[in-house]
Parts: sequence; C-alpha cells; structure tokens
Amino acid sequence: MPKIIYFALAVFWFSNFSLFGEEKKEPAPSETPLRAGAAAVDITPTEFPLNMPGGFNANMATSAHDPLFARAIVLDNGVTTLAMVVVDSLGVSPEILDEAKAIAAKKTGIKVDHMLISSTHTHSGPPYSTRSKDAPAVAYRKVLTEGMAESIVQAHASLQPASVGAASHPLPDEVFNRRWFLKAGKMPLNPFGKMDIVKMNPSRSPDVLDRPAGPTDPDITIISIQNARRRQLALFANYSLHYVGATPRGQLSADYFGEFARLMPARLRGSNEFVAMMSNGTSGDINNIPFNVTRPPREPFEQIRIVARKAADTAWFAHRKIDEHKNNVPLQMLERKVELKYRRPSAEEVDAARKVLAVKDKAEIDSLPRLAQNYARRVVQFAEREEETLTVKIQAIRIGDLVVCGIPFETFVETGLELKDRSPFPQTMVIGLANGRHGYLPTPEQHRLGGYETWLGTNQVQKDASVILVNNLLEMMNEMKGKSAVK
Repeated sequence: MPKIIYFALAVFWFSNFSLFGEEKKEPAPSETPLRAGAAAVDITPTEFPLNMPGGFNANMATSAHDPLFARAIVLDNGVTTLAMVVVDSLGVSPEILDEAKAIAAKKTGIKVDHMLISSTHTHSGPPYSTRSKDAPAVAYRKVLTEGMAESIVQAHASLQPASVGAASHPLPDEVFNRRWFLKAGKMPLNPFGKMDIVKMNPSRSPDVLDRPAGPTDPDITIISIQNARRRQLALFANYSLHYVGATPRGQLSADYFGEFARLMPARLRGSNEFVAMMSNGTSGDINNIPFNVTRPPREPFEQIRIVARKAADTAWFAHRKIDEHKNNVPLQMLERKVELKYRRPSAEEVDAARKVLAVKDKAEIDSLPRLAQNYARRVVQFAEREEETLTVKIQAIRIGDLVVCGIPFETFVETGLELKDRSPFPQTMVIGLANGRHGYLPTPEQHRLGGYETWLGTNQVQKDASVILVNNLLEMMNEMKGKSAVK
C-alpha cells in the first residue's frame, strides 16, 4: 500500500479517536430537519374543596384564582422523539406520572423513557398523591392524569418544521438563599430537641441574622423554538426560585410560573400556537424573601406579578442573545434508574420519638420544640418502613449544544451549579421535581449544617444521594457527547 494511503488513514484515525481509543466528543448535526409541537391543556379543578399540600396543617381551597395547565413541547428529528412537560403542581407522585406517560405513549408512539414531566412546585396547587381519597381529590387525579397525557398528545399532533436555540440571562434580584447562619445565642431547638448550625427562613431581624449558608443561581435559561416562518412556537424556561406565594387565601394558583407563561406572548412575536412555560430549577434552598432588605407590603398575588414580569423581561433578554435558531441539531435522551438507600433512625431516635408522641397534656405539648410531634411521627414511620431502598429516575436530554438534566427532588442550588460547572456541554439546564417528588436533596455539606431540609422526615434518602445523582448525570452527559460522534 502506498505511503500516502497509510498517512491518510493515520490522519483519519487520530482525528476521530483519542490515544486511548475513545471517540472525539464533537457535536454532530442531525441529517433530518427538526420538527416541534407545543400545547397547553387546562387542568384546573372543578370540584372543591381541595387541600393544597405544602404545610403541616390543612389548607383548603374552595376556588381557583387563576388557571392551572399542563404545558408540553415535543421535539422530533427523525431519529429521536421526546416530550418535555411542565405541570402546575406542588409535585406529582411517580405513579400518576407513569400512568400519564403510558396513556401518551399509546396514543403517540413516543417511548415513556423519552418523556420528562416536571412540576412547578406551586404551593397553592391541588393534591398530587395517590394517598388523597376524598371525592374532589379522586376526581382531580383523573383530570390531572389525562391532562398531562393530552398535552403530549396535542403537542405531538402539531409537529411542524421548526428550529431551536438556547441562551441564559441573569435575574439575581429575586432569588435568595433561605438558609442562614444566625448570631450567637439566636438558634432555636429543632423538633428533635437539638441545635442546628443553620436555620431555614429565620427572623428577618438584623439582631438575629449573620450570613446566608449557601449561594444562589441567578440565571434564567431558555429553550426557544420557532416555526418555519421564524415565529415563536414555544419557549421553555428554567429559574431556580422555589415559588413566590402570598396568593389569595383559599384559592388555587399557578404562582409566578403561570403568570410568566401568560406574559411571554407579549414579549415575543409568536404564532397563534405559541406556548410558554417556566420550570423549577434547583431551588431547594432558595426562595423569594430578601432577608436583609425591607420590602413594602404587597396585596395578594402582587409579588407574583412582579416576579413574573421581571422573569419575562429576563427571558426576552436571553432570547436576544440567541445568534441563530437551528433546524439540524443533535437530539438525544437518556433515562437511568438509580437505587438510593432510605435513611433509618437509630434506636435512640425512635425511643425519643415515641416518648414525644406519648405526651398528651396540652401544656406539655406546648412546651415541646416546634413541630416536635410532627417529626416524631415521621421518625416512627421511617423506622417501620419495610423498604430499604428507593429507586428514582433521572434524565439527560440533549438539544444541540444544550443539555437538560432532570432530578426528582427539591434539589439544592449547589447541585445545579455543580452540574452546570462540570457539564461537557456549553449550556446546561437543571430541572428539579422532574418525574416525581421524593423530598429534599441537600448536599453532604448542607446535611452537616442541619436545618429543616435535612431533618429526617423532610429528607428521606442517604446523605450522599446528591453526589450519587450528580455522578450519574455526568456519566450520562458524557455518554451523549460520545454517541454524537458516531451518528
């Protein structure tokens, strides 16, 4: 064989493989033009009263202040078809989500492991669990399940030639870490009669506050989808803000997530089919309370409108950063099931919990630390749990140069920032409460500091679970990078 051929083969080999035989991780364009569809299906309850979860006491709703929706986008490049849904809920149980995915799969042919359904985590939403047995809640489960499925079905039915782009822009004004170090002598006892190092949502008095116990993620990241005429077809946004709250008493609300979706058509020139949605990022330790700033009083829903307006403006600025919407992008989706260990209370903790629950005298109960009996019940429940492990679903979705990570927990912002920092992709979006809700996911360091999100009963899985999930998602992202060079 002539030397020139050997030389050409050598150049080809080294240009496609590393010294260890690994393929170069370069983005590969799709050979089939992208198609996309979007839909929004109203899932507002019609039967009341309904208990709005999210607290330790009953919080009954008798009407809806604003509509709730399941909003979906479906993307298809001829090889991969996937769906991404945002539902106005505190957090839907995996059983209900699996039921909705199965219905949608049967009607569309989309694989169930190519569907991501995330909850906004509005605290003024209706029931989300299979445990709710009263008539309005049972009726709503059917509305919720069929509505989520129908959003995918309608989005799939509206598939049309499309192009996609992504960008981020910061909105630091409205995100605050809610976990604080307090000044000496100001830390109260936790429900277990012990002293934490940090406190969630402490008093806003300058005599109490020392410093926040963690960072924030200020970025709003968007996925922009345009139709063949370059008119806006859909916008999928993500912000690491827990929720805003202060909704009208006794009324359901989609919170700022729904108001953002209502405003975005006024910000962008969209088609008649334009659907905007806001997903919840890694906001397990983030809220909208400026602890060291005095904010004027607001009427109910006013602060939601303020945050939604600023978020919509920020999404518009992010949109302006997109140089080009492309219709030939790589499209991939991976799902992985990860087994995590349940936390178990010690024998001493169970014994202490049973003693707390044995207290019946009202004066004695009032002398216990706040929420002591609530958490004592949870400790006993955790001790009596038969299952040793919990299997959770995590997902990674590649859309061109952007990757989306889905985690089924109220994930701490540190985890989202770490994934963004270590991601092999130029742009990364991390969605919390994706494909289920399994409590809080603090990092090991935040576990050491204690506080509400780390308490046994609020958190239910092993203390290094965030590390395990981050490592799995990084493996999945790198696998997608490698796959792209093959196609």
